[in-house]
Amino acid sequence: MAIVSTVGDSNKDVLIKVSDRFDFSQYKVFRDSYCDSNVAGTAFRLDLSAANYMDSSALGMLLLLKEHADKINGKIVIERPNDSINKILEIAQFHHLMEIVR
Repeated sequence: MAIVSTVGDSNKDVLIKVSDRFDFSQYKVFRDSYCDSNVAGTAFRLDLSAANYMDSSALGMLLLLKEHADKINGKIVIERPNDSINKILEIAQFHHLMEIVR
């Protein structure tokens, strides 16, 4: 499975692991991974260490996640993107919108 999410014990930590391709074919699974997390202050951690491809639709999905996080005063941390995915995030200036940890 390309996207797997885990909710922490306090319901304030959601880890979303993306592997292989992060593109529009993952839209529903990605949305389902966070849409039920409505606890104020939730931290959404997006682990991209196993992802090898990301397109512009994935950037749009990240913006939808940011919109959701903002509504509940949460935050997003993108963790361990590979060089090519990090380059895409830099070009789109996502480092201004969310934390990116290499």
